[in-house]
Amino acid sequence: MIEPILPTAPPVPGRTSASQRWSRVSFVHWRVDPAAVAPLLPAGITPDEFDGSSWVGLIGFWLDRATVLGSPPVPFFGSFAEINVRLYGVDRWGRRGVVFASLEASRLLAVLGARALFSLPYEWSATALDAEPAGLRYRSRRHGDRSARTDFVVRPGHEIVDTELSRFLTARWALFETRFGRTILLRNTHESWRLQSAELVSIDDTLLEKAGVPGRVGRAPDSVLYSAGVTTRFGSILSARNPTAEPSRPD
Repeated sequence: MIEPILPTAPPVPGRTSASQRWSRVSFVHWRVDPAAVAPLLPAGITPDEFDGSSWVGLIGFWLDRATVLGSPPVPFFGSFAEINVRLYGVDRWGRRGVVFASLEASRLLAVLGARALFSLPYEWSATALDAEPAGLRYRSRRHGDRSARTDFVVRPGHEIVDTELSRFLTARWALFETRFGRTILLRNTHESWRLQSAELVSIDDTLLEKAGVPGRVGRAPDSVLYSAGVTTRFGSILSARNPTAEPSRPD
């Protein structure tokens, strides 16, 4: 049985492994055939579906106030624009989570730290978030592969959005990742999202295609949402193969 979508996070097991603030968050989503994304997910994870489709998201935001293993907020290296491509999966026990196809960040130390601690597919990129007359502009170009880029503008609206779809896309309290050949689960918690309507003004993107999900950018997104932000906390790493396993510290 698949766990229900809850707007409020359940308790997070274990000690806090990291925390961070996400601000000026734009969620741009497209429907995608579940069969197309199934090969992109970690072992034991299948596509999570809503209304007969799986979904791929292009998410941009400002990250700051980052802490690691109880440290004070990390200056400079813990503050940057991030842009990620994400999918949605469910494990054999019905636990739902995000699967990151890629994450772009401009701080090399943060990229190396996230890869080492959590095996997340961070890429060192030149990223930026700017407020322009047309809206919020999110930009990224990957170092070492300048063909991997994005440049999109989102105009936040004023209407509050709280629907089954908006909760499916944003009320995610875990992520799945592959670490040392096994699938792991990392729980997170934060206050409930306060979501607003939004409009995608323009987009020039290759990150979705690079992530293995081509053909989205040429058509209008199926959902665009915006939030002023939340402060999130991550728990300890759990085995996605055993829901009763003891949490472990990142190593």
